[in-house]
Amino acid sequence: MDTVAADRLQFAFTIMFHYLFPIGTMGIAPFVAWYTLKATRTGDERAAKSARFWTKIVAVNFAAGVVTGIPMEFEFGTNWAAFSARTGNVIGQPLAMEGLYAFFLESIFLGVLLYGRERVAPGFHALSAMMVCLGSWLSGYFIVVTDAWMQHPVGYLIGKDGTVALTSLWAVLTNSFALWQYAHVLCGALVAGGYIVAGVGAFYLLSRRDVDFGREFVRAGVVTALVFSALTIFPTGDRNGADVTFYQPVKLAAMEGLFRSEQGAPLAIIGMPNVKGGTLLDPIMVPDLLSFLAYGNFRSSVVGLSAYARELWPPVELTYYAYHIMVGLGTIFIAIAVLSALLLVTKRLYRSTLGLWMLMLAMPFPYIASEAGWVVTEVGRQPWIVYGLMRTSAGVSTNVGAGEVVFTLLGFAGMYFLLGFLFLFVTLREIGHGPDPHPSEGQLLRATAQSA
Repeated sequence: MDTVAADRLQFAFTIMFHYLFPIGTMGIAPFVAWYTLKATRTGDERAAKSARFWTKIVAVNFAAGVVTGIPMEFEFGTNWAAFSARTGNVIGQPLAMEGLYAFFLESIFLGVLLYGRERVAPGFHALSAMMVCLGSWLSGYFIVVTDAWMQHPVGYLIGKDGTVALTSLWAVLTNSFALWQYAHVLCGALVAGGYIVAGVGAFYLLSRRDVDFGREFVRAGVVTALVFSALTIFPTGDRNGADVTFYQPVKLAAMEGLFRSEQGAPLAIIGMPNVKGGTLLDPIMVPDLLSFLAYGNFRSSVVGLSAYARELWPPVELTYYAYHIMVGLGTIFIAIAVLSALLLVTKRLYRSTLGLWMLMLAMPFPYIASEAGWVVTEVGRQPWIVYGLMRTSAGVSTNVGAGEVVFTLLGFAGMYFLLGFLFLFVTLREIGHGPDPHPSEGQLLRATAQSA
């Protein structure tokens, strides 16, 4: 394994593991804000308990996200020094803003939310919940802005020494590529949040415990999942796809497994890309549909991979399969959400064992879809680390060998396994305790003895 491959593998592993936690934070934080506001305005004790319960889940996600996010900052310097030296004037701005504004906004108000309920005014406590939600979403925006600049660089010029100089921070922050990309990412996180809340509620109903909370969680989660599953496809997925079509047509060809340019290009539902043979094996096609989705015209011409030099192709198989996993799961999410909503409207969902099991088992899959989407975004950009500006092979550190990177990758894998186990243990323990934890037999005996 060469150094470039080792560096890419390590960063892919660390960032994909890290991203599991921002998904949860961005997706669940709105529920915390909603239940906290409801409890503050109406005095609803059930809403207050729901808010405290989901705040604990968000806090665990936030803590794990912080721990797993720190190594990536060091990787920019240790593994990607050439990239950082050349582009740091630009990418350093949104990354610094994420740390100074979004991270501290989220962390400070999360502390107030966790420990200030009895110490601050109810209105300020509710404001803290909204600030935690805003901080998590703002953090995601600054990260997406950084990535969007790598996908479609704007607001820069090349200096005499070859370094990239920032000419307009506003252009970077309002990059057209970033706006729809972020909307798509946020909708994906909210789909995950909806299915998490609905799945936990389904677990309570199936377990015949905390039934009132279970009904509330299922209802809120299903509505959220339905709305944002639809928005993930249109308009956010559609417009993000339009940006890819316009700015990165070779990525589009790899996503769709289109090897030859075609007028009235078909959309491949399934198939297996044969890169050596330049064809899609055993495909199921919808005629002309790719042309319509890409350009709004069934007879438009879509450029295939063969129109580009082979060295400009991204890894076709990985891009293709990741894209189809994302799209396939997105379609399933809509189907589950629509079916669950119909059962909800007809007042049968709370009693439907199959429907509740479906919601509970669906919980991990929005994470898989989000990760697959990022694989499409980043792998499909190759061979560029900054699209059209800097190759990935030119961004690595020259004084770090592949063996060193693999060694530290193994260390990360071991530590992240333990961290993942701890995260699941704490999260499942909180779910087991529930939003309205009942005192144990020992606690009841001690309370009885003290009162006597």
